[in-house]
Amino acid sequence: MTSRIERHRKKIICIGTSTGGPRALQAVLSQLPKELDASIVIVQHMPPKFTKSLADRLNTLCEIDVKEAEDGELLKEGTAYIAPGGRHMTIVQIAGKAKVKVLDSPPVNGHRPSVDVMFNSIHHLINFDKIAVIMTGMGSDGAAGLIELKKENNVYAIAESEETCIVYGMPNAAVATMKVDAIAKLDDIAETILTYMKIRT
Repeated sequence: MTSRIERHRKKIICIGTSTGGPRALQAVLSQLPKELDASIVIVQHMPPKFTKSLADRLNTLCEIDVKEAEDGELLKEGTAYIAPGGRHMTIVQIAGKAKVKVLDSPPVNGHRPSVDVMFNSIHHLINFDKIAVIMTGMGSDGAAGLIELKKENNVYAIAESEETCIVYGMPNAAVATMKVDAIAKLDDIAETILTYMKIRT
């Protein structure tokens, strides 16, 4: 039985993706309900300016709100925030609330924005249930951050299956950490997220 404290925990979904990511994000975000009881933060490897147009397009296709993240804004439930291209996105906690902090620090493993940087910041959030999703993309961004995230027991990790990935690099690296709880086809990822959230409610 879930404790009273757990029932009142906030929820955050953090997604990392690269090559093939826009299509994958559309498939997942378009299946999430408007009344989603969680905030979503996303790193999609992209150069500056492209992420705003991606967010605007996804916003027209999804029930949830989708926007490019802005420095200093508070996270809202039912909203997805895409890291600005060419900049790192971290999430900090102030007075119990989660807030976007955008950084111009150097690339990490060749990436800015970096999934590892975002995941590492999510690790420090207190009283949040966390869902980490790693989807199609080259390389291993997100794997090191996942290891950091999974030092806690309130993190559920999902990797996209090789079967539906454009490039299986990032999900494969995540699976290799032995920290992934579920491997799901692209069209099943949203349902996997929602099923876990029901368990934690």
